[in-house]
Amino acid sequence: MNHSELIASGKRVVEIEIEAIQSLLDHLDDNFALAVIALADSVANSGKIVVVGVGKSGNIGHKIAATLNSTGSTAVVLNSQNALHGDLGIISDGDTIIALSFSGETAELLDLLPHIKRFDVKIISITKSARSSLAKHSDIALITPIHKEACPLNLAPTSSSTAALVMGDALAMALLEARGFTENDFAKFHPGGALGRALLTSVKDIMRSGDQIAIVSTTASVTDAIAAMSAARTGSAIITDNDGHTLRGVFTHGDFARTFQADNNIGKRLVVDFMNATPITIHQDALAAEAVKTFEQKRIDDLIVVDTQNKVVGLVDSQDLARLKIV
Repeated sequence: MNHSELIASGKRVVEIEIEAIQSLLDHLDDNFALAVIALADSVANSGKIVVVGVGKSGNIGHKIAATLNSTGSTAVVLNSQNALHGDLGIISDGDTIIALSFSGETAELLDLLPHIKRFDVKIISITKSARSSLAKHSDIALITPIHKEACPLNLAPTSSSTAALVMGDALAMALLEARGFTENDFAKFHPGGALGRALLTSVKDIMRSGDQIAIVSTTASVTDAIAAMSAARTGSAIITDNDGHTLRGVFTHGDFARTFQADNNIGKRLVVDFMNATPITIHQDALAAEAVKTFEQKRIDDLIVVDTQNKVVGLVDSQDLARLKIV
């Protein structure tokens, strides 16, 4: 096959899997809501979510369980091959089972059902048909009606496994919202890496303060502002009243460059004539993740930090985020 044919083959796979995901939209009905409620009830009552599947469905089950755990809903994976040899001990009364099988006729999984039903649990199945054996023996059936695999032989689980994965993500995210899970909760389960640092670190932990920021009063000249910026090695000067804390505006190197092109004698003029009188601020107790989001949304380089009285206490420089490994 030449390059064009290989690219076309890849695009065909993507198109088929997109179609498979689109078909899920028509099958998210009351059963989906009942499934989320059942999961929420288990978690609220100190139960857990037990995910079980065979083959590729088992692999998808591991990812679904990982997503549930990362969002605060305790989940474990039951190995279907070992279940009848002791691993059924994972299950407790009050748990909710998520059983995955595209055909709904997987022998190893169906053989487990009578033993699982001995516990006081609810079984949620993810399968292709409400007429399948798995769906019929489940308390709640979530249907993923895939008519064609992306495999050119229509054999290898591709569209079906993608649909099961998306259904699992939909359950996890709806459950997250139903439980009122917050960014602070999320941080508890992601302490490592840049994500964890951004979620666990507050703005006051990373902001510049004291001699590291340039603060000038409303009576300062443009030259005074530039000098203060140079001394602090920062790209902006914060303009305040004479108290040094009441915010009035911000003046940046960019403001100076643009103004200087029009008038190269601005040095002696008051900086308030050229400042931005409505600078973007962030509270010192906000999460560093909020600062990252603000930088991305507002496309600014510096963020003024204020306290509960809206007094200036510091500055966050976007360049510091990479140095501090926040992004």
